[in-house]
Amino acid sequence: MGVAIRTADSGDRELIVRLLDEAFQDDPVSGWVFPGAEERRAKHPGLMAAFTDIVLEAGRIDVTEDGSACALWLSMPADEDHDEPAGRDGAAEDEGPALVREAVDPDNERIEMIGRLTAAIHPAGRAHEYLWMIGVAPGRQGEGLGTALIESVLDRCDREALPAYLEASSARSRKLYERLGFELVGPVLDLPDGPAMWPMWREPGPQRQSA
Repeated sequence: MGVAIRTADSGDRELIVRLLDEAFQDDPVSGWVFPGAEERRAKHPGLMAAFTDIVLEAGRIDVTEDGSACALWLSMPADEDHDEPAGRDGAAEDEGPALVREAVDPDNERIEMIGRLTAAIHPAGRAHEYLWMIGVAPGRQGEGLGTALIESVLDRCDREALPAYLEASSARSRKLYERLGFELVGPVLDLPDGPAMWPMWREPGPQRQSA
């Protein structure tokens, strides 16, 4: 049986925030941003809310019909300026990480740092779909929900000859993305005194050739 997927709207905001908070509480990068467990429980939901609001406004969030998994996507246009990450809007984008930090936890410089570091390695020059985050409820992981969410967009990427990009935040997720056709692109991002993040790129598949 296939996984029913729909596009989330503003009425799903609290569901998405809760899903992401639960899914990423034990993620290595979330643990780096909020090293203390108590602090993470208190402030991590605010960071997930900020990310959710950004993508609800500027991108698309897919959610399974039963509310157990979601994926946050941004469509990134081609950008000929390789000094700036693809699709990023100069000064406005430069302010983004600082604004998120101010809204979530002004004293936590790592909130701003993670935004700037990932933006700095983001590929430029070609339009692509950017998988910002994907979250699956802890009790539903391992059922193929995340794969179904990703494949629904990758199928469209193949039809439209669009690449896709993401940063894997754990070795486990990296293996999943490799099975879906993503490959390491550029150097691994080693967070200061923290875990690694793997920038991964996927060229569109051969099924687009059949059109």
